[in-house]
Amino acid sequence: MAQIVECVPNFSEGRKKEVVEDIASAVREVDGVRILDVEMDASHNRAVLTFIGEPAVVQEAAFRSVAKAVELIDLNLHEGEHPRIGAADVIPFIPISNISMEECVRLAHELGERIWKELEVPVYFYAEAALKPERRLLPKIRKGEFEALKKEMGVRPERAPEVGEPRIHPTAGATVVGARGPLIAYNVNLRTDDLDLAKRIAKGIRASSGGFPEIQAKGFRLEDRGLVQVSMNLLNFRVTAIPRVFEAIREEAEAAGIPIESSEVVGLIPLDALLDCAEHYLQLQEFSRGQILERRLWE
Repeated sequence: MAQIVECVPNFSEGRKKEVVEDIASAVREVDGVRILDVEMDASHNRAVLTFIGEPAVVQEAAFRSVAKAVELIDLNLHEGEHPRIGAADVIPFIPISNISMEECVRLAHELGERIWKELEVPVYFYAEAALKPERRLLPKIRKGEFEALKKEMGVRPERAPEVGEPRIHPTAGATVVGARGPLIAYNVNLRTDDLDLAKRIAKGIRASSGGFPEIQAKGFRLEDRGLVQVSMNLLNFRVTAIPRVFEAIREEAEAAGIPIESSEVVGLIPLDALLDCAEHYLQLQEFSRGQILERRLWE
């Protein structure tokens, strides 16, 4: 059976559709790669692509997407709510079928070397591909974002990249490449412009502050919608499921007299994660996931 790997690169552009389409077109040019999803968010000013295929072609498509982003995106002109250090900000490889995490780590390391060699963009490695334990988590690498990295790379040794000279690309910044398991990008929007509330809730639920395991969270203001957002990465939904964090956020928000406006998933989500929600909120008894019609059809 064929090996299938997923790549979910994040780019620092969520407002110019033509730029994101050019990046996606660079991926489509690679035979054997299938794009599953393209997401844009204007408030975050960020786009997320999801594509799959065999390892070699996915690695090639990832490189071409980075090259196009380097060509088209100038971080000196970029403003958005989401932390970023690069035009092509983060490129993770995810094992899907008949491929190990170790092989995805190799893909990440090879891609990082090529990005520096051909594009002169310095590269950091994170998650399972990290070469330093303090760089396993993205927030550690992105501290201070592009603006701080411009000043500190080449000055502070701890900001030196894993690949390339310690000099930031003048318009494309730096790139983070990694390998990880499936991640759910999930946001909860609150019907208020109280950013302090969103930040307080985010701090309370994220793992690094003693909250839920496998949860990263940050509070943002959505200026164009007059709302604030608790933006999360669920690193392992089997450890901490969506209903658990949703209810914790709702409880804290309602204690402050604020209702939830909506929630949203960015990119793709495993079916089992949504079934967790169905089982929780419908209080299903003696329910088996074998009862799902589509699953029986797929057998």
